[in-house]
Amino acid sequence: MNDVHDLKLILESRFPLVTVETTEEARVLGVIERCANLLGRASFSWSVTDGLRRCNRPERVPATEALGDALRHIDTTPHNGIYTLLDAHPYLNDPAVVRVIREIAQEYSRCARTLVFVSPRIDLPTDLHHLTARFAFELPDANAVRRIVSEEAQLWQSRNGRKPVGDPAAIALLTQHLTGLSVDDVRRQIRQALEADGAVTMQDVDRVVRFKQDRLAADGLLDMESDTGSFASVGGLNGLKRWLSLRRAVFTGEPGTGNLPAPRGVLLLGVQGSGKSLAAKAVAGAWGLPLLRLDFATLYDKYTGETERRLREALRGAAKMAPAVLWIDEIEKGLATDDVGDSGVSRRILGSLLTWMAERREPVFLVATANDISKLPPELLRKGRFDEIFFIDLPGPGAREDILRIHLGRRGLSPESFALPALVEATAGFSGAEIEQAIVASMYEAHALGEPLASGHVLAEIARTRPLSVLMAEKVEALRAWAAERCVPAD
Repeated sequence: MNDVHDLKLILESRFPLVTVETTEEARVLGVIERCANLLGRASFSWSVTDGLRRCNRPERVPATEALGDALRHIDTTPHNGIYTLLDAHPYLNDPAVVRVIREIAQEYSRCARTLVFVSPRIDLPTDLHHLTARFAFELPDANAVRRIVSEEAQLWQSRNGRKPVGDPAAIALLTQHLTGLSVDDVRRQIRQALEADGAVTMQDVDRVVRFKQDRLAADGLLDMESDTGSFASVGGLNGLKRWLSLRRAVFTGEPGTGNLPAPRGVLLLGVQGSGKSLAAKAVAGAWGLPLLRLDFATLYDKYTGETERRLREALRGAAKMAPAVLWIDEIEKGLATDDVGDSGVSRRILGSLLTWMAERREPVFLVATANDISKLPPELLRKGRFDEIFFIDLPGPGAREDILRIHLGRRGLSPESFALPALVEATAGFSGAEIEQAIVASMYEAHALGEPLASGHVLAEIARTRPLSVLMAEKVEALRAWAAERCVPAD
C-alpha cells in the first residue's frame, strides 16, 4: 500500500489543510510521522484531552485543550510543521475557530504549517474547501490481507506453541470477504477466528459476512437485497446470461484468471417491466455475491454538500462489502441534470459517481438499470464507463414461453396443462411483468368462479389487458429504435 507516498505527495503539493476520514487513528499518526521525517518537518498533534504537543514527546503546551486556544497558539507562535487535529469536527461550527484556521492557511507561503483534520467523519466549512485536500487510506487488497493473515497466524503460534489450522477453501473465502475492510478490522476478524479454536472454518467466513452486513445496516445508505435468485428464474436474456457466465470466474478471482481484467459493470436499458431489476438480482445470485441496492432518493439532502458526502459514504460502504454487486435502479432519476432548482446537485453527484467508477479498485460489480435513455447524461454512456450496455427488449416468443412456464410453475401449476402456444401468441407485445400479472389476475377470476385455473381464464385476462407497448407505443418504439444501433441485445 502507498499511503506514505500518497500523503507525502499531498503535503509536498503545499495544501494548507488536509482531511482524513478514518477510525484508524494510530495508523494515520504513524503515516504522518513517517511523512514528516521524510520531509524534514516537525510533527504536532492535538486532542481535546491532551491539548497540543510535539509528537513522540511527553511535554504538552499548557492551556491548549480547547481547539480555539490551540489554533491561536499555532497562529501566534508559528513553527513550520504538520499539526494533526484529532476529532476537531464538533468545534468547526464556531466562526472564531474557522477564522483562525483560514488565517493559518492563508499564511502558508510565509510559514508552512499544514493542519491535518483526522476524524471518522469531517466536513470543513464550504469556504475552506478550496484550501483543502482529502486523503483516504487504501483499503487492503487480497495480497495485503494474506500478509496480515500470515502475521496473525505466526503471532498465534508464538503464543500457543502450535500452528493454527485452516480449511483452504475457508481461508480463500475469508481472504476474499476481508478485502475491503480496514487494516484494524481485518486483524480483529482474523484474531477472533483464531482465538476461538485455532482454526479458520466456514463458520468464520459466515461471521465476517454478518459483520459486514451489520456495518452496512448501521450506515443506512445501502440496502442489502436478500431476494437474489438465479438466472433459471429469468426468462430469456440469453445474451446477457452468456456474457456474465464468461466473466464470473474472472470477477471472483478463480485460479488462472489473473491476466484478465476484472469486469466492472453493465448498464441494463429497457422497457418498464422487461425484467431489468430481476436480472440485476440474478447477477448476484448467479455469482454467489451479496447484492447492495443504492437508492438515490435516500441520498438527497437539503444542505449543500451533504448529498455528495452521503454518496461517498455509500460507495465506501459498497467497497467494505466487496466482493459484491452494487445495483443502482432507475439511475436516470438520480442523475438527471436538467431539473429546475437542482442547484447543481445532480451534476456533482454525477461527477462523484464517474470518479468512483473510474478509480475504484475493490471488486464491486456495478449493475445500473434505466428506463428513459433521454435523461441519462452522455458522460455516463461513453465507451469505457460500463463494460457493456445491454438492451432488454419486450420478450420474443421463446422468452414468453419461458416466462409463462416460470410463473405457472411458481404457483404450483403444471405448464403442460395449459395451451402454451396460444398463450405465447396472445402475449405478443407484453413485458414479463405484464405476463405475470395476467396469470395472477386470472387466478383471482378462476377462484371467484370456483373453477381451477385453465387456459381460457388466462386468455380472457390477456384480452382485457392493454400492455405498455400499446399505451405508450410511441415512447417504446423510440427507445427500441435508439437501442437498435447503440446497445447489445440481452436476448
